[in-house]
Amino acid sequence: MKEAGNRQGSSSPCAACKLLRRRCAADCVFAPYFPADDPHKFASVHKVFGASNVNKMLQDLPLHQRGDAVSSMVYEANARVRDPVYGCVGAISSLQQQVAQLQTQVALAQAEIVCLRMQQAASFNTLIDSKTPASTASPPLASSLPDWVQQHKTLMVKNTEELSSNDVLWS
Repeated sequence: MKEAGNRQGSSSPCAACKLLRRRCAADCVFAPYFPADDPHKFASVHKVFGASNVNKMLQDLPLHQRGDAVSSMVYEANARVRDPVYGCVGAISSLQQQVAQLQTQVALAQAEIVCLRMQQAASFNTLIDSKTPASTASPPLASSLPDWVQQHKTLMVKNTEELSSNDVLWS
């Protein structure tokens, strides 16, 4: 019976050796990172980078960094398979565009809050002015401030429309 810590052994080669149709040696550099039960993982990495290049990259790295390198290669390879032109850069750009749109929505919500607070303050001042003598009434709010808020809101809507018309946002 095999020990739990051993590699799967020569009877069950790793996914890389299976795909490459070669015998899986005891010191196979691919075995710890490409298990036999996940063949698609190595297939996509092999399709994008090539087995020889992956082998060279893994051998050039210290053991403690190889797992992270394989994770990065798998992510990039899967992104390249989905989007051959942009790869993971396309995914990053899409996420950046979503962040920009969400930031615009937050700014619009904040502008609307300011507008509502201004309306509430104006109605409160009107209520106070109607109950106090004319000599102690508070000064009316500047009428240009709500217009400024409305201009800001219009500008933010315009920026949102411009952002949504762009396919890719580069920053």
